[in-house]
Amino acid sequence: MKRILIIEDDQAIAELERDYLEINGCETEIATNGDMGLKLVCSKEFDLILLDLMLPGKNGFELCREIRKQREIPILMVTAKKESIDKIRGLGLGADDYIVKPFDPAELVARVNAHLSRYDRLTSVDKATSMQEIIVGKLRILPQAWRVYVGDEEIRLTSKEFELLLFLATNPNIVFTKDNLFNSIWGQEAMGEVPTVIVHINRLREKIEEDSSNPCYIETVWGAGYRFKI
Repeated sequence: MKRILIIEDDQAIAELERDYLEINGCETEIATNGDMGLKLVCSKEFDLILLDLMLPGKNGFELCREIRKQREIPILMVTAKKESIDKIRGLGLGADDYIVKPFDPAELVARVNAHLSRYDRLTSVDKATSMQEIIVGKLRILPQAWRVYVGDEEIRLTSKEFELLLFLATNPNIVFTKDNLFNSIWGQEAMGEVPTVIVHINRLREKIEEDSSNPCYIETVWGAGYRFKI
């Protein structure tokens, strides 16, 4: 049974999320503020976090940053803000996806299930690439251990950053459009195709490239998309 942490200060929304998720076979726990949510993240194991953006005290942006220091599990941001800049900021801080209030509970469950399924697939040792290391220059990817190194330094990636990097690295020298990457990594359930892909590509470059403005691994093919160079 998958365990979901709901961090939401609106009790009615939190209970609605809980009820639909539990009906669909998930175990849930609710935190009504950021401090309580962070304490639970640090003390218990969860498979996914539903994170409200507008929380009292520590807001969702701050909490997302703190959670990413502790866990690499999927974070689905639930927000009443529709502005693209807020969505991009959330993705840039490590959120895997977002859903805007008011939302269809069935859509929320579908999103949660999709992210759980992808996370399981990503971390499964049965993947064809799981027993192999991918080494390109100073970059070393260990799919089974879910780790990335640049030289001797381990680089911390979010689940979506790792999945995106692994997808590109296992399909080298192939140009993928933003639509290709969005559908392959996030699927049809997610939103915000262009900002989602661009933000994650930029964050990957900042973490693995010696000079993110002149990348040697993830190359932009202007007018076409991105490719992983070997």
